[in-house]
Amino acid sequence: MTSEEIIANGTKVVSRPRLLLDVHTHYCPGCSHGVVHKLVAEVIDELGMEDTAVGVAPVGCAVFAYNYIDIDWVEAAHGRAPALATAICTAETIHAANRGENIVIVFINNAIYGMTGGQMAPTTLLGQKTATTPYGRRADLNGYPLKISDILAGLDGTCYVTRQTVHTPAAVRKAKAALKKAFENARNKRGTSVVEIVSTCNSGWKMSPAQSNEWMMEHMTERYPLGDLKNI
Repeated sequence: MTSEEIIANGTKVVSRPRLLLDVHTHYCPGCSHGVVHKLVAEVIDELGMEDTAVGVAPVGCAVFAYNYIDIDWVEAAHGRAPALATAICTAETIHAANRGENIVIVFINNAIYGMTGGQMAPTTLLGQKTATTPYGRRADLNGYPLKISDILAGLDGTCYVTRQTVHTPAAVRKAKAALKKAFENARNKRGTSVVEIVSTCNSGWKMSPAQSNEWMMEHMTERYPLGDLKNI
């Protein structure tokens, strides 16, 4: 095992991954980001990529990711992580994926801009209330929720595009397997991999963590179905 282990009553219990630094995170209780960070740390460690992996932290809820995982990091401007990971272009994510850059894009889709006050995001659902759509998102005024992973799956440069969640232990295991496959693709230079995590934002949604998980599965997965969209 690459994670730290605790032996309790003869049973092996896996604790904090070796690359996950022993610090308090800034995430709200119930936020999916922390779970995803743990999975990324485990995958990088298990694949032996800690000396070659370079993380790019975006401005947003994951802005302090460099404080949590013990690899080399650089910080990008808001929405510009793929640009910093490769090269500047219009709509950096699409162009990086279209070129087939050997990078892993981890996309946390919680349908809101949580860190900056709970404004409408591109993936906010129709009818969903946010700080900038207090009466709910309207298609005629705000457009439709963007299925970015579906767009990326149609590009020749992507080799693997999947949509997962981390709201149950079984879902966490599936998400980790998806992340591991994505990092293996990058290591083997197969092209761009995209792992979308459909997530909650209980602070922005004004719900408890349990209510957020229920709302996510009832509403978000209808618009953003789980599973592989592309797997070459």
